[in-house]
Amino acid sequence: MTLEILKTKEELRNLIDAYASLGDEKKIAEQMELFTSDATYKAYMGDFLAGETVGREKLENEFNGHASQVKNYFTLNGQHTVEIDGNTATGTSFSQIKMIRETEGKDTLTDYSVKYDDQYVYQDGKWLIKDRIGYFTIVEARLF
Repeated sequence: MTLEILKTKEELRNLIDAYASLGDEKKIAEQMELFTSDATYKAYMGDFLAGETVGREKLENEFNGHASQVKNYFTLNGQHTVEIDGNTATGTSFSQIKMIRETEGKDTLTDYSVKYDDQYVYQDGKWLIKDRIGYFTIVEARLF
């Protein structure tokens, strides 16, 4: 493995970690800078396609709408594997996401186990997310 590949893998890991950190802080506009302008995002709840958005502007509106309903986020990233092919790459990462929402005057904690399949591109001197598919495989909600 070359030094260049190691550097690229670190940059891609930093990209997915920045995505999580900015989301947790509800810095949605900054988070959108991690995507290409024509990015696609799909979210599956089990086998059901729960959402599909194309374009950074639409994605920002979706994320802002979701964030407005959440009091707190906490994300922990796990494994991240990538295959690099010049200025493109594919990756798979795993995350645990916790969200606190108020429901009928009570706080509810929802815990998500998520696998992301990503397509990355190197543009304007940095790696960006071009396509992201989130598979929300385990979802548990309880009063907090």
